[in-house]
Amino acid sequence: MRIRRSVSRFFTALILPAIALSVVGYFGGYAIWGSRGLLALEETQAKLGIRQEQLSDVRAERARLARRISLMEDSHADPDLVEELARGQLMDGAPGQVAIPRNAH
Repeated sequence: MRIRRSVSRFFTALILPAIALSVVGYFGGYAIWGSRGLLALEETQAKLGIRQEQLSDVRAERARLARRISLMEDSHADPDLVEELARGQLMDGAPGQVAIPRNAH
């Protein structure tokens, strides 16, 4: 009887720490291996780096296009750019000229 009470008290005393340890283990594991854990952080940072690189490319392209647009404004149009665009659109030159298409820079 004494042993039974002793064992019963021992296990009763261990219930609360066991539950607490289980909860801490669950949330600790989720903090490391979960969808927003430490291991997912590396992947998210890699994706962020790729997106930032794409954003810088888009911004550079936008700045290039804004510069070309500013060169074509009515008040001070750049004649060389206007001629380049006209030849590119028409693919036609003066008699005796050959138009060679090229990639835009």
